[in-house]
Amino acid sequence: MGRTFLCLLLLIALPAAAQIYKYTDANGHTVYSDHSPEGVPSQPVELPPLNQVATQPPAAPPANADTREPARSAYETLELTGLPSEEALRANNGTFTVGVLIKPRLRPPHQLRLLLDDEPYGQPSNLPTLQLVNVDRGEHRLAVQVIDGQSVIQQSPPVTFSVQRVHKP
Repeated sequence: MGRTFLCLLLLIALPAAAQIYKYTDANGHTVYSDHSPEGVPSQPVELPPLNQVATQPPAAPPANADTREPARSAYETLELTGLPSEEALRANNGTFTVGVLIKPRLRPPHQLRLLLDDEPYGQPSNLPTLQLVNVDRGEHRLAVQVIDGQSVIQQSPPVTFSVQRVHKP
């Protein structure tokens, strides 16, 4: 059976224009070949036409899509919530939480990762509430990314905010 399977694979791999012959070898096995052996009765094998699949051109990205990041619109809404826009964030020990507004809901295996001052912060999570700990006082930039492993799927616009902490001498 293994030999017959190998012969069938050989048949598939041969060019469509080649003639295939079938004969029985000295051991009684059926053999398929691209040539008729001398002194051995053989029969030409008629093969049905090969199946053909037309290739489809890739779908054109939307007119406003960034071709470097085709998954840019994976989520219609991705933004941070819970940060004051007009005043400083009061966090005496520099610890606070932010929310993530994401629509549609986060899909597995995607996770959320914060960027604090353009650097990854903390561990990725699948929860829409993220905590920051011991953030220095002063002005910072914060954004959230949707990631799949190490690949960035989408990033929110950065939000600039100030942290106000109790200063202990």
